[in-house]
Amino acid sequence: MDTIGELFPDAHCELRHSNPFELTIAVLLSAQCTDETVNKVTLDLFAKYKRPEDYLSVPLEELEQDIRRIGLFRNKASNIQKLCQLLLDKFDGQIPEKHEQLVELPGVGRKTANVVVSNAFGVPAIAVDTHVERVSKRLV
Repeated sequence: MDTIGELFPDAHCELRHSNPFELTIAVLLSAQCTDETVNKVTLDLFAKYKRPEDYLSVPLEELEQDIRRIGLFRNKASNIQKLCQLLLDKFDGQIPEKHEQLVELPGVGRKTANVVVSNAFGVPAIAVDTHVERVSKRLV
C-alpha cells in the first residue's frame, strides 16, 4: 500500500461528504453518474437530510425529486430509504464499519463498500470499476 501512496500522494475521494453516512449516500448516487453531478445534488440533499430518519420522513416521490438529476433516480431513492430503514433496524442508525455488513445495505455492492471502508474508516481497500476489471482480466 505504501507504493500506491507514493505513486498517488494526492489521491482522495472526490465526493463531498462530512461523515460515513453522507459518503455512503454519495457513493450510492454515483453509480452511472459523474462525481461532479453527485456533488451538485448532495449540496442541497445533505442540507435537507442529516440522518436516516430524515430520509424516511418524506414520501419516496419527494426524495426522487430531490435527486432527479442523478441517473436511475427512482431506484436510488428507493434504495436510500430501504438502506436508512435497515440502518435504524439493525445498526443503531450508524453506517457499519465492516465490509460484510455494508454489502447487506440496499444499493451497496462491493465497490461502494470498499470506497466507504477505505475513506470513512481508513481500512485499506481499492474500488475497481467494471471496465477496469475487464481490462485487467484481458491482461492476465
